[in-house]
Amino acid sequence: MVLAIILINGLVFFWELSLPPRSLQAAIYLFGLVPARLTRPDWAATVGLPPGGWAGWITSMFLHGGFLHIAGNMWVLWIFGDNVEDRMGPFRFFVFYMTCGLAAAGMHFIFNSHSEVPTIGASGAIAGVMGAYFLLYPAARVLTLIPIFFYPLFIEIPAIFYLGWWFLLQFLSGSWSHLAGAPGEPVAWWAHVGGFAAGLLLVKVFVSRKRYRPRPGPDRYGFTLRRR
Repeated sequence: MVLAIILINGLVFFWELSLPPRSLQAAIYLFGLVPARLTRPDWAATVGLPPGGWAGWITSMFLHGGFLHIAGNMWVLWIFGDNVEDRMGPFRFFVFYMTCGLAAAGMHFIFNSHSEVPTIGASGAIAGVMGAYFLLYPAARVLTLIPIFFYPLFIEIPAIFYLGWWFLLQFLSGSWSHLAGAPGEPVAWWAHVGGFAAGLLLVKVFVSRKRYRPRPGPDRYGFTLRRR
């Protein structure tokens, strides 16, 4: 299922690349998550968008804003997703993934209910996968890149510390952005927070005990990626 989700995101991204700039912008506003379409239907009508936009809560998970955006998201999904899928099974994992994505969209909507800026990307759903990994594989080690000036330092960090620190950064960044009143913030911090929290809360509901197979030693290696 992880491979299928990556493939779908890749196909959608190539579709985006095939669009001329104006059509791409229209597609992002139409299929992205734009809170103002729900809270300000008058604004939506003014700019030529149909009011509502509930479908965008789902379709926005499969849109990305550039090569680095999709590459970063799919890399993180590949690192953490397959092990979580092992514990859930493909169908349960897909439902879990989509549910976390919806929770992330809901959290973003709460903190940006009047925003006219479209939000796109799979990071909210992937944050839910990271939250599940945080509980399922806390002792697994993640090979993390820490740049020291021009020298790349690689160290192994237990997943519980790596993912815990990542979540704390998202929460603090979201809080600072909200207090500073920065509606143009390019990263949907609260979507990350909402997705991760949903993953923590829902993981035990979706884990299949029949699929549990203990694995000795470190589970998966990856690199630090901070972009949404």
